[in-house]
Amino acid sequence: MLEMKKKIAGITVAGAVALGSLGFAGKVEQADAKGSKKEPENVIMLVMDGTSAGATSLARWYKGENLAMDEIVTGGVRTHSAESAITDSAPAATALSTGHKSNDKFIGVLPALVNTPGVNKVKSKDAYKPVANVLEGAQEIGKATGIIATSEIQHATPAGFSSHVTHRSNYGDIAEQQVYQEIDVVLGGGKEALSPGTTKNARKDGEDLLKVIEANDYDFVESRDELMKSKSDKIWGSFAPSALAYDFDRQASKNQEPSLADMTKKAINTLNKDEDGFFLFVEGSKPDWAAHGNDTIGIISDVLAFDSAVEEALKFAKEDGNTMVIAVSDHGNSGITMGNVNTNSNYPEIPVSAYIDPLKKAVMTLEGALKQLKPDRSNMKEVAELYGLDNLTNDQIASMKSSKSLPAEMAKMLADRANIGYSTGGHTGEDVFLYSYGPERPTGLIDNSDIAKSMASFMGFNLEKMTDKLFLNAQQEFKKKGYKTKVDVSDINNPVFIAEKGNERIEIPANKNIAVSVKNRKTITKTLNGVSVYNGKDFYVPQDAVRLAGK
Repeated sequence: MLEMKKKIAGITVAGAVALGSLGFAGKVEQADAKGSKKEPENVIMLVMDGTSAGATSLARWYKGENLAMDEIVTGGVRTHSAESAITDSAPAATALSTGHKSNDKFIGVLPALVNTPGVNKVKSKDAYKPVANVLEGAQEIGKATGIIATSEIQHATPAGFSSHVTHRSNYGDIAEQQVYQEIDVVLGGGKEALSPGTTKNARKDGEDLLKVIEANDYDFVESRDELMKSKSDKIWGSFAPSALAYDFDRQASKNQEPSLADMTKKAINTLNKDEDGFFLFVEGSKPDWAAHGNDTIGIISDVLAFDSAVEEALKFAKEDGNTMVIAVSDHGNSGITMGNVNTNSNYPEIPVSAYIDPLKKAVMTLEGALKQLKPDRSNMKEVAELYGLDNLTNDQIASMKSSKSLPAEMAKMLADRANIGYSTGGHTGEDVFLYSYGPERPTGLIDNSDIAKSMASFMGFNLEKMTDKLFLNAQQEFKKKGYKTKVDVSDINNPVFIAEKGNERIEIPANKNIAVSVKNRKTITKTLNGVSVYNGKDFYVPQDAVRLAGK
């Protein structure tokens, strides 16, 4: 069974590390699904980051047929954060995974500021407190778990389902927590954050997490072929130093990265080996990035790639009969519309082809095309054609060669040709569609925080009780037992909680699932049921860490 394997591997690595270092409530209903078996319950949660309804509508027209998501539209989702009508991905992921609204840049912790109408206030002492997510809850009750993203796996949304930090840019702590969470399948980008180095997101704490991954018995893979051939129950796939390519670019360049659908199918087949069921999180990360740049082709590329992943999830769920599938966007972005100021007076007469045909000329996204551009821009004409910008005049080519804002200029030129409108390069605050399938699926107009609660309820646990079990205030709990405590931050990149009483000393490093007890010159290393979290103010540990006291 996978759970036993995880514990055995965790003990091995633990020893090595210790020695070396306002809403309308939606209803819940039963979807049509095959069979009536009761166990095990599986959940597949899919998020298409930063995707507005205008983006899915455009992708459908571009595809020329219905999306897989269309058959499971069941409602809408409100996306606001604790402080704003327009959310960032970090608090959105926190709401989707923990059931709690939070603040800009916060991941997996309670907010410090609440000023949005209808959001419950948080006591000042609880600000920044970590709260359990659905992946941790699933793992605690013995289910296999997985996370997938086309961004760095440490990016805000996958981080929200696997870590707890006060700022989304803290890739070091996020990566460390993800590794020590002992998630069974981890697939995406972000290899850079796993090892020390000199690049932006390389590790600053000196720890080589690749060695920890290897010691924890993962099959570490770096290409589509390696992934698809793996027969391991534990797979860690790092397919790029940072983010993966857009799907159109992946296809055009024939690189060795897997598609989002490839990763989803492989993860499902791997996790489904666990007799207790599984929880899988999947993110199509880059529709958001394309929307920020008003890159119409990038949006279409990765909305369609996401839809193919949803199709894989639905195939499994329909056959299995006891799998909940939820697909949703975490927030809108860009205000994309079919129709712009050019169509004010004649929109009733404009055929679909007027929007789609100019877009069909592109074979790569803006990012993919610009990667082909020579330093002197001598191949500007050819690069523009990769993005669908054909029949350019000499003056237009010259202007592009000298442009200081070339990506924005190219994006706008194609959008104008296709009559696509954009209102912003940032996030937007509208409701998004809810797509759901399977037993106890949520329906109706609901809050994003309700989704976490629905998933937890279906899998059979309560998120608040799980928080009480996984995140106890270490200073308070050990002081109750007569220990003197401190947080050693002499190495700022490796905080350690220390509790001492008599001849006993307990050390618990942040971001790991390890506690080390030294008593009468005897050292005991314990693998914990979750990771410990230091938020800069308080240190939080799993319940079984506190049980070490006095032993």
